[in-house]
Amino acid sequence: MTIPEHFGERKEFLSRPEVAENSAFLREVGVFDHVNFLEQEIKNFRDLFTSTMDIFTRSTVEEIMDAAVRRISDYSSPSVVVFLWKPLQNREEIVIKGYKDYKPVDLGLNVPGISCFEPFFRKYPRPINYELFSFEFGQSEIFEYFDRVNPSLVIPIMGPSGGLYGMVLLGNKAMGQEYSIAELSFIQHFMSFVSLAIQNNLHYERTLRDVKTGLYNNAFFLTRLNEEIARSRRNEYKTSIIMLDIDHFKRINDTYGHIAGDRVLESLAITIKQALRSHDVPSRFGGEEFTVLLPDTGKDEAFLVAERLRNIVAEMDVPWEPSLPRITVSLGVCTFYGRTGVSSEEIMKRTDEALYMSKEQGRNRTTVWEGGLLDKIEKRFSGSYPPPRVSHGGGRGAT
Repeated sequence: MTIPEHFGERKEFLSRPEVAENSAFLREVGVFDHVNFLEQEIKNFRDLFTSTMDIFTRSTVEEIMDAAVRRISDYSSPSVVVFLWKPLQNREEIVIKGYKDYKPVDLGLNVPGISCFEPFFRKYPRPINYELFSFEFGQSEIFEYFDRVNPSLVIPIMGPSGGLYGMVLLGNKAMGQEYSIAELSFIQHFMSFVSLAIQNNLHYERTLRDVKTGLYNNAFFLTRLNEEIARSRRNEYKTSIIMLDIDHFKRINDTYGHIAGDRVLESLAITIKQALRSHDVPSRFGGEEFTVLLPDTGKDEAFLVAERLRNIVAEMDVPWEPSLPRITVSLGVCTFYGRTGVSSEEIMKRTDEALYMSKEQGRNRTTVWEGGLLDKIEKRFSGSYPPPRVSHGGGRGAT
């Protein structure tokens, strides 16, 4: 019998004279089998502990999912893994991330929502066979999407109060075998920790997010702005701010109602987020005003980003009946350098001045802040000063 060196207790146990003398009897009554079972259990718990520690070192939901897929794939080799989760609990939008052979893949899923499964998983918060799962609910539109994955298991991601945060679909094992009891036990226990890690991350994210739009809130934006000011002073690079305001937003609320206004805010937030880089920081400043932090971005590039946002918003479709008028925005841009030594309050003030000039000049345009901008505005109106850099959105831009 091979004795693994790392199981010191077993080696010591088997080396005892009384054990060696009675080895045949001990084997016959199952003592050695029980020792093997306990050793496997210890190994499983060690694997679970190591996997769990790895999960809780991750800082984003995407990183948690990537790490979870690697652990599950190493342990049980599923053919495909699909995560579905709700970034905002008060919204039905679903984010889907699929993996095949450890790599992210687009599985062509467009699941409308998963809240309908919450009562079921509140009662049965554990992995369930997909055939039984689909039988419980009967055939519906959502299972047409699930069937494309050909899942074998469905694992809920539950919140502390019983709310459904998301689901994981596991395909059949890569070699076609059934999942063993040990594998199912590992997956169930491991996913409970994955659920907790995702819950913690989502709860933290929600303290940083604006509830209505899902963008960062102003407090988080100002924190990141001060961080970028400190970084720019150390490294002497450029950072830019964009502030934008929806033109005549009050008219939309007064004419079409506040729910229509909320839909405009939500659509604008999605449009802004999709148009930016992953490390840019879009936020809701308040009301119908939004801000964007552009790290390592100079004035000319920031102006182009602002113009791209302005043009994309002008083409934005807001789902509403009856159709809403074309939405436009006015924008102000301010760039700061490490050597300037300005405060976050001064930077925001300058950006607001540039936005103010865009509003004063007819809306649906971008203005870049220049030194003494308000003074330049006054002198320009008197015809004695050349204008700062301003884009022109056209006469029909003021809606």
